[in-house]
Amino acid sequence: MKISLVAFGIAREIMKSRTWVLELEPGSNIAQLKQMLVHQFPELASLRSLSFAVGEDYQEDNYVLREGDEVVVIPPVSGG
Repeated sequence: MKISLVAFGIAREIMKSRTWVLELEPGSNIAQLKQMLVHQFPELASLRSLSFAVGEDYQEDNYVLREGDEVVVIPPVSGG
């Protein structure tokens, strides 16, 4: 199945692109996507946190992805 990935902040810098189209096995979840991304981009593992959203909602590691999902990679943010 294909999903689109949108990266922000330091995640975009590490991945060298803002958008990606990825091919995943049907039934893949956020945890598997995260593992694949860390394998391809080891620097992501050094981030304090890495969150994922599908649509407008943050998702947990067990969220099962679907064909055509747009997944947003959200690195740690700082501010006051």
